[in-house]
Amino acid sequence: MKLKLIQGDITKLKVDAIVNAANNSLLGGGGVDGAIHQAAGTALLEACRKLNGCATGEAKITPGFNLAAKNIIHTVGPVYHAHSVDNAKKLLESAYRESLKLAEKNRCNSIAFPNISTGVYGFPKIEAAEIAIETASNFLESKPVFLNEILFCCFDTANYLIYKEKLGL
Repeated sequence: MKLKLIQGDITKLKVDAIVNAANNSLLGGGGVDGAIHQAAGTALLEACRKLNGCATGEAKITPGFNLAAKNIIHTVGPVYHAHSVDNAKKLLESAYRESLKLAEKNRCNSIAFPNISTGVYGFPKIEAAEIAIETASNFLESKPVFLNEILFCCFDTANYLIYKEKLGL
């Protein structure tokens, strides 16, 4: 069971599940959400319409459609300034934890996360990385049956360098 770090495009990864940092509607948006919807194709939008949105801190799953990944786990991170700091942290932790639980429930061996809430949602990158790594480490310590590889896929260099330092790589 491992935590891994890569820099690149999450839509290109061949894993059992990639995580989409989605908005509450799940109907696409900017950043990684828009890139995933574009790469997965129009069938993703149709599947997401049937999910009736997603609450902040929760997660839902669809097939990967045109992606190399088998599944897409859609989670909604918090808009940082729309919550108290403590609540924003709890919601971000929940987004990671619920995604991991859904991956395990769906017998995924590998999952890749983008940097949830650190773009237009304004979550401080260093705090977000600490929450992501701690939540993933705690999940792996719970000895999941199926999930044995958690990748943090950073698109930008700033997040990549933060994760590299926090993971001691």
